[in-house]
Amino acid sequence: MTDTTGAAIGHAPRELSDEAQRGNIARLSIAQALAGANSVVAYATGAIVGNSLAPDSRLATLPLSIFVVGMAASILPVGAIARHHGRRTAFLVGTGAGILAGLLATLAVLESSFWLFCVATFLGGAYAAVVLSFRFAAADGVDATRRARAVSLVMAGGVAAGVLGPQLVTLTMDAWPPYTFAATYIAQAAVALLSMGVLAGVRLPKPTAAEIAGGRPLAVVARQPRFITAVICGAVSYMLMNFLMTAAPLAMKLCGLSQQSANLGIQWHVIAMYGPSFFTGRLITRFGASRVVAGGLVLMGVSALVGLAGIDVAHFWLTLVLLGVGWNFSFIGASTLVLESHRPDEKTRVQALNDFIVFGLMTIGSFVSGSLLSAYGWNVVLAASFLPLAIAVVALMVTTRVHRATEGARA
Repeated sequence: MTDTTGAAIGHAPRELSDEAQRGNIARLSIAQALAGANSVVAYATGAIVGNSLAPDSRLATLPLSIFVVGMAASILPVGAIARHHGRRTAFLVGTGAGILAGLLATLAVLESSFWLFCVATFLGGAYAAVVLSFRFAAADGVDATRRARAVSLVMAGGVAAGVLGPQLVTLTMDAWPPYTFAATYIAQAAVALLSMGVLAGVRLPKPTAAEIAGGRPLAVVARQPRFITAVICGAVSYMLMNFLMTAAPLAMKLCGLSQQSANLGIQWHVIAMYGPSFFTGRLITRFGASRVVAGGLVLMGVSALVGLAGIDVAHFWLTLVLLGVGWNFSFIGASTLVLESHRPDEKTRVQALNDFIVFGLMTIGSFVSGSLLSAYGWNVVLAASFLPLAIAVVALMVTTRVHRATEGARA
């Protein structure tokens, strides 16, 4: 661990009572499950609805790319709200965006408006940006030795999202004929409203004057090798997960597979994304964040190889499951590295910077995914995954060696 932790520099984080910690983790896990349905609905339906509404088939995945743009564009404002007014206020603003996203998407389907649908997915991305901060909020007021597990437990709430989201689509997509998916988006707005009620009870430390000031300049924090590696690994893992998941439902349809098969594939993918969270924190505690990140990157590479082996349902599903598990290990591990790279009074600024970079880069993957799939097919989308994976692995190896050398010199 770097010497930038609170204990090392004399700015000890304020710890919450055990009861408050348990309550926060429970509420954040439930909210993660409910809010996760927003992303699942977007990814399961976005390209399909986009294809039916777009003036040009090449724009079919644009709404999903706009979803990612909404995430990236909202991260820094969300961080600023959290820094000045507290995380709970940021949570409630974000869930309000989620409610509005569902209502506007419904109206877009009713009016056959592609561009209104893009506005709705932008707001859905803003909601997703707030959900991203749940994992860091779980670590607020928690002892440093328990933070990885707290992050992991909140992420585990996504398991329920993996069931809720696809079932929400399956049960409601034909409920308002002839407006396919209109009822789905109404249901998504209702789930966001329920999430808002859950988040209203979260109890987190109020921002201090030091936290509002923000600590050291971000440029100083961003030059740390450990932070750089955390950003690279987090960006690559999320970019590739989004890169492949965005294209998979439409690729399955183009390969003659059913919408129900695509829904189930996304369901098991999301379960695989969050299911390992029940033990990922323990793996990080035992083996270290860097090794868990490395294992996740390897699994993501294997998922691409499985996808290249065939285009039947089993290959798509196994690709999505391995992709989900690999993302879980690499992303939670990278998030833990971020927690080791800043002081307590810098947390909201540094965490927001990390997520802004991660999801800004993910935007590139989202835009490129649809273009590659449309122009060259599923196999090229899969093959394009290996270069960023190699970059992340090299960065992780270099930083690990530097860190070990530094620790050896100190010893």
